[in-house]
Amino acid sequence: MGFWTICPSFSTIIFLLFIFAVSLIFHCHQRLALVPAPWASRGLVVPAPRHLPQGGMFTINAIGRLGNQMGEYATLYALARLNGRPAFIPAEMHSTLAPLFRISLPVLPAAAARGLPWLNYPLHDWMEERYRHIPGEYVRLTGYPCSWTFYHHLRPDILREFALHDHVREGAQAYLRGLRVRGRRPATYVGVHVRRGDYVRVMPEVWKGVVADRAYLQVALDRFRARREAPVFVVTSDDMAWCRENMDASRGDVVFAGTGRQGSPAKDFALLTQCNHTVFTVGTFGVWAAYLAGGAAVYLANYTPPHSRFHTVFRPQAAFLPEWVGIAADLGPARENGP
Repeated sequence: MGFWTICPSFSTIIFLLFIFAVSLIFHCHQRLALVPAPWASRGLVVPAPRHLPQGGMFTINAIGRLGNQMGEYATLYALARLNGRPAFIPAEMHSTLAPLFRISLPVLPAAAARGLPWLNYPLHDWMEERYRHIPGEYVRLTGYPCSWTFYHHLRPDILREFALHDHVREGAQAYLRGLRVRGRRPATYVGVHVRRGDYVRVMPEVWKGVVADRAYLQVALDRFRARREAPVFVVTSDDMAWCRENMDASRGDVVFAGTGRQGSPAKDFALLTQCNHTVFTVGTFGVWAAYLAGGAAVYLANYTPPHSRFHTVFRPQAAFLPEWVGIAADLGPARENGP
């Protein structure tokens, strides 16, 4: 009788085992959540609010797609260092960039961000002297900065921040190695990005300008054909159907490789950055592809007329590196639209 008096009932044992199992699963899940996914960046650092710097910090808005957020990240990286402040990125920026790049800036928790006295500090799309001395403790940079004038002096750091994860880079290189031009492996790879999408409407209606036409692409590709041995042109675009209809592939040196999916640009962007040289039209996606590829670059120039409001927010000399080559757009349709 003494044994049965002190021994728990069978139902009690089952209940205790259940509690133990649930607790074990919960704690294992919490520990596994700290293990980064295969693609995760070494920059996935989310400090607790009590560990945030007390003397202030810089962050930036996370708006736009991949190219815009790359420009925002690089600008934050450079201006925070210039002003001697720690830099934190929003979680949504980490979600955009970390699957593709080895970024290192820590993530600012949304709950912590909501409790801080932010000073919103708007930026032009070019560097100004006053940005060397930005006042305030908790500064949120705003705008769409994507100019080499902010960060080109830190180019090795920026290239390291935007280094592709191994599996992304290796996938792009494997694709390029498989390409052939008339049965032979190309000697030169030229990435081509043709931005259309909403620009087909926005450029003529809002900015009174034009997008790239078939004539520009023909001249740009012929320029590389004349200067590089056995090139292959790896075409990506958000409108691959237009590219197939308007780009001359009869020589066998044009490959339509792009997926055409703006929402999942990793493959297209990786292909462009692993090429030797770049041809692009408009937009920050092409600018960044050329910047990371590091070779010669040809871009569409003067695609808005002098009367366009575009010139109040965009300076070509701050967007395109001086060594890149601009080919002027045909502004015939824009001139017909007038002011």
